[in-house]
Amino acid sequence: MLLWIVGFCLLGLGAVAGSASMLMLPDRIRRVLVPSLTSYAAGTLLGAAFLGMIPAALAGAPARSVSSTLLAGMVLFFVLEKGVRWHHCHEDHCEVHGSAGPLILIGDAFHNFVDGVVITAAFMTDLSLGIATALAVIAHEIPQELGDFAILLESGYGRREALLWNGLSSMTTLIGGVVAYIGLESIRESVPFILALSAASFLYIATADLIPGLHRQVSFGASLRQLILLLAGIGTILLFHRGP
Repeated sequence: MLLWIVGFCLLGLGAVAGSASMLMLPDRIRRVLVPSLTSYAAGTLLGAAFLGMIPAALAGAPARSVSSTLLAGMVLFFVLEKGVRWHHCHEDHCEVHGSAGPLILIGDAFHNFVDGVVITAAFMTDLSLGIATALAVIAHEIPQELGDFAILLESGYGRREALLWNGLSSMTTLIGGVVAYIGLESIRESVPFILALSAASFLYIATADLIPGLHRQVSFGASLRQLILLLAGIGTILLFHRGP
């Protein structure tokens, strides 16, 4: 089990390399590619939350407790985003840009640590849930890391320096996964509530961070492409939760 956790946590580092390579693409291509990746990532997050995490949490704890934890998690992540700004800004002209480099790195490190805990909790519940959750984490890391790179560059970091620091912050995913594995083994009864909090995190990122940015493209072609990729993300998660 630990090898699965470590392996998928390390795969998340590929999101950093992938994001860095996308910065080298022409602006015209990035303007199409980033919303496409964001649409797919939003679908994987929604699918992982509704098809995997929430059902698994309900199987291990009373529905009222799970729903209360889910609601508390949504409020918590709203407060965290307001207070710490751990999500990058999606606006071209944003007050966070310019001086947000250290803040972005600190927030991203915390976010990635939580992702590691999420992956571990999912794997300790079920192998297929763990794989689906890890894929959702990796999918949403790519557009997020791309945005973080853009902010770091605007804050005065060089490309190599931005890659180095973002890579170091991404390593906290592995740290979070291993720490959670050691701790959760002794308190397995808490796993349903961690899954509920994880689902709240996924739902908040998808609905408050990713999807609003997609609405800035209103043409029929762009909207149709976003819908197809959103459904493709959900379908990817669904493949891991099909019955025998």
